Amino acid sequence: MAFRNTDLPDLFHHSDAIAISRQREAVGSTRYQLLLLVVGAAVATLPSSLKLGGTFQLPGALSALAYVGVLVLGYRSSRRRAKSQWQLNRSAAEFIKSVCWRYSVHGTPFDARATDADELFVARLEEGLRELVKVGWEDPRTGGSDLAAAELITPAMRRLRAKPYSVRKETYVRDRLIEQRNWYHRSAEISRRATRLWSASIGLLTLLALFFALLHTFSLAVSVNVGGLLSAAAAACLAWSEIRRHQPLIAAHSLVEEDLATMHTAMETSVTNAQWPSAVYETERIVSPQHTDWLVRHGS
Repeated sequence: MAFRNTDLPDLFHHSDAIAISRQREAVGSTRYQLLLLVVGAAVATLPSSLKLGGTFQLPGALSALAYVGVLVLGYRSSRRRAKSQWQLNRSAAEFIKSVCWRYSVHGTPFDARATDADELFVARLEEGLRELVKVGWEDPRTGGSDLAAAELITPAMRRLRAKPYSVRKETYVRDRLIEQRNWYHRSAEISRRATRLWSASIGLLTLLALFFALLHTFSLAVSVNVGGLLSAAAAACLAWSEIRRHQPLIAAHSLVEEDLATMHTAMETSVTNAQWPSAVYETERIVSPQHTDWLVRHGS
């Protein structure tokens, strides 16, 4: 039996879609702000002889427009709270997915000993979502939304839960554990490539800035604006690399991948039917965003 994201409830898909949309908005806003700062510095290096009407300097006007764009983007981003809504909706989506998986494969506390697994599932899900509401998550089911009437337990979740242990185990290992392990591996590799790229860019721009600074020191260069432009570009690259957190994510995602590999081996060799619920619970704890954030903070 296969169990995919399409088999999860509509509330997951809604939160996931908002998280993706707000992530693009937050990342795009930061990218354009850094780009406009570099553009403002670049335009400022143009000759001051570029004038209109004798006194109006075109480079200064263009540079001012770039800086105004930075302020506008920053104000718009703060008003829309794109970053916080991205993180909150991502947390909601991943929490919903995790609880759905635990329910579907008899993970703790939804194992065979649960007297009413459906009622317990809804209670645990609502409890977790209420905690997210307290910190700013906007529940889409309020205000007469169609999601208010949507089922939290899908037919696919019920079918998987009704399967024997061997089928549930095979499905979980293949469609959840291995899928997540591969995702963390790909993410770590992407972060490694990005780290090499941005480190090389920062190093090259800094070397060029140093070169022009030395030329100016020995009066071999008339203008010093090129060095300022290169410094601004290097600072923008450094800021972008820090915002994307490539370096700490490499360590965090590699550790999660190693932990998932250990759980994979245990599930295939030593975990029994009685140990299965706690093994699923531990796997879901490992892949939770909170665990990854903890690794990022302490690893950096």
